[in-house]
Amino acid sequence: MVSPTNLGHAGLQGWRQRVADVVAGPVSKRTPARQEHVRALVGAVFFALSVSYLFKAGRAALQEVRGSS
Repeated sequence: MVSPTNLGHAGLQGWRQRVADVVAGPVSKRTPARQEHVRALVGAVFFALSVSYLFKAGRAALQEVRGSS
């Protein structure tokens, strides 16, 4: 079974992974969260932002198609 941490890490590709690596250390030192969980949270946030962007773009495209009829 896939853990939530693994799912969060799936959202980390390219520059997003570098951002998570930079943020994970300082955040884990100041909070009880472990570095891997901070990275997973950053990945989940980036994934959610991507889904939100795609949803908004799809909705705008649909409105454009409906408006041009």
